[in-house]
Amino acid sequence: MNAPRRLPLARTLRAVAWSFFGVRRGAAHEEDLRHLSPALVIAVGIAAAIALVAALLLLAAWVVDSGVAA
Repeated sequence: MNAPRRLPLARTLRAVAWSFFGVRRGAAHEEDLRHLSPALVIAVGIAAAIALVAALLLLAAWVVDSGVAA
């Protein structure tokens, strides 16, 4: 029996993005559970959360600076 092949970073990013969105097929979720590295999923999840918060802060700053919020 061969060891499961690690999925590339792009597949990990996709799995994390689907989890942020909250929609995932059961079969794809099971496949990810079998093959994804938990440490990589945690690292990508933290990085994605930081990027999301930074994007929201930049958007809020842009709206306030543009005068739309006044």
